[in-house]
Amino acid sequence: MDVAANLARVRRQVDEACAAAGRDPGEVRLLPVSKTHPPELLQAAYDAGVRLLGENRVQEAAEKADHFADRPDLRWAMIGHLQTNKARQVAAFADEFHALDSLKIARALHKGLHDLDRSLDVFVQVNSSGEAQKSGLAPGEVADVVAGLAELPTLRVRGLMTVAVQQGVDGAGEREVAACFERMVELRESLPEHLCGRELSMGMSGDLALAIAHGATTVRVGQAVFGARETR
Repeated sequence: MDVAANLARVRRQVDEACAAAGRDPGEVRLLPVSKTHPPELLQAAYDAGVRLLGENRVQEAAEKADHFADRPDLRWAMIGHLQTNKARQVAAFADEFHALDSLKIARALHKGLHDLDRSLDVFVQVNSSGEAQKSGLAPGEVADVVAGLAELPTLRVRGLMTVAVQQGVDGAGEREVAACFERMVELRESLPEHLCGRELSMGMSGDLALAIAHGATTVRVGQAVFGARETR
């Protein structure tokens, strides 16, 4: 597995998508998602210049953060649904959380962060596709949650996050994927910038270019960088 070559390939895809959209590539951050992959592949990514990695299982992420504790410039983004009883653990090591979908979770994170004298960058997760099996707030619920987050100073709200409908699932095509991203742009513009920020964490390997065309500022890519997920 040539992680460095894979990273270079994905970064070229990001650059090409930015050029097609008339955007500065510096506006779009690549977040490699390393969940299920062993430390040696993460080390290869680090050696290739990666300083932020995405994980979605708390215990696995905590173990990896401990493994790489001697590399303080390597930061961790939690991107998966979080249970309240895991919030303090996330507060201890994570630098970003891309799946904030309730004030209950937010308050649990805030308590842990406050006790540890830490802060956390967060993205509010939105269920832009309306799929029942997906986590995230309905678009109409976001404003109230964002207003509530203003009372939790350890949480820095950078923007919104979504996982769009997967093209080819239940007949969904590019139009349906684009509609998810369009909803996110409209929602972001409807919210006060000082409360919600303006960043959009959206787009993965299969819809990266479309997400960038709609204003994504962080794209989350796993298999195209690290290969197929390892089973555990």
